[in-house]
Amino acid sequence: MERSVIHLNIADFAVAVERLINTDLKTKPLIIAPPTNRSVVYDMSEEAYRAGVRKAMPLNAARRLCRSAILLPPRPERYEKAMTAIARTALNYTPLVERSGGDGHLFLDVTGTHRLFGPPPDIAWRIRKTVRKDLGFNPIWTAAPNKLVAKVASRLVKPVGEYVVADGEEEAFLAPLPLSLLPGLEPEELIRLREFNLTTVSQLTELSRQHLSIILAKRAEFLYRAARGIDPSPVMVPASQSGRLVFHQELADDSNDDRIIRSAVLALSGRAGQTLRSLGKGCLRISITLRYSDNAQNSRQITGKLVLADDLDINRAAVNVLYRAWRRRIRLRRITLCCERLVRPVRQLSLFDAVNRRSQRRDALNSALDAINTRHGKEFIRRAGEHRSAGNTLV
Repeated sequence: MERSVIHLNIADFAVAVERLINTDLKTKPLIIAPPTNRSVVYDMSEEAYRAGVRKAMPLNAARRLCRSAILLPPRPERYEKAMTAIARTALNYTPLVERSGGDGHLFLDVTGTHRLFGPPPDIAWRIRKTVRKDLGFNPIWTAAPNKLVAKVASRLVKPVGEYVVADGEEEAFLAPLPLSLLPGLEPEELIRLREFNLTTVSQLTELSRQHLSIILAKRAEFLYRAARGIDPSPVMVPASQSGRLVFHQELADDSNDDRIIRSAVLALSGRAGQTLRSLGKGCLRISITLRYSDNAQNSRQITGKLVLADDLDINRAAVNVLYRAWRRRIRLRRITLCCERLVRPVRQLSLFDAVNRRSQRRDALNSALDAINTRHGKEFIRRAGEHRSAGNTLV
């Protein structure tokens, strides 16, 4: 059966949400960024974009380029609620809906649903009509045989439009496009490819895996497949249905300060531990995803044999993964901690009473902290080491 993936994207999503809440902002240039020293642009309106403002640009430079722009702080909780409402509409057509935080992107796997709802373009059109009528957003939609090709098509028609890539047309569709449109390529990799005068996708398809391994050894297979529109990656179901818990931390200021980064990871570990204990579960796998100031991302994970539900145990594993993923000197903007393989925790009693008493004291402390945070909010009490400048945690 031919695979069918729909990509929905609301361009400049943070700006779209802010304008929906305050209609006076609809025709005015906007810059979304924390009003702090050394902050960078989180999002911007089309008017600011035409003036030269770009995501991850230092705020001072952006203000010089677009002096008439209104500055608003990022409000991720609003964007998350809007994404939840949009995803709820998409779930009426397929249970396979993947959302990426609160940035306006959704992937839907509608393979095999044509007998119920018609072909993928009809489904996408209905979703856009419903979202526009009920929520006030006007998303781009594209349909393709996989996520990679659907996302590239969205980049072509942004900020408004639609595109359909039929099965078998993936390579021909990608061939004339610049490499910068391929998802997953980091800025350093694009520079490396330009050093070999490789600027379009068609130029990559002329090279074998062996040739590509000379240019980017570890990424040769990815480049070979991506240039041909090959992407078997599945559409991931919502975290609550897949045995995953995901926690995000946006830094108040982009930073590569070790103390601030570890503090943010400790805060995430605390939220993860409290949520796991409230569900009566623990996790076997911890992953960390880092987003840098230039919007590049890097992820690593660790899988153990012991079930993790205690804050400090989760933090110990998370810090281990953090330093595996943190390989660039560029400042960090966002940290994501994911708990996977959720299971019921089973504790093996130790032969030594002192060890058992220590475990009991830790359980009692966790229970007390959970009760306080549930009653008064997560900002009421913190573990030593959590730094306030790390920003707000989003679950």
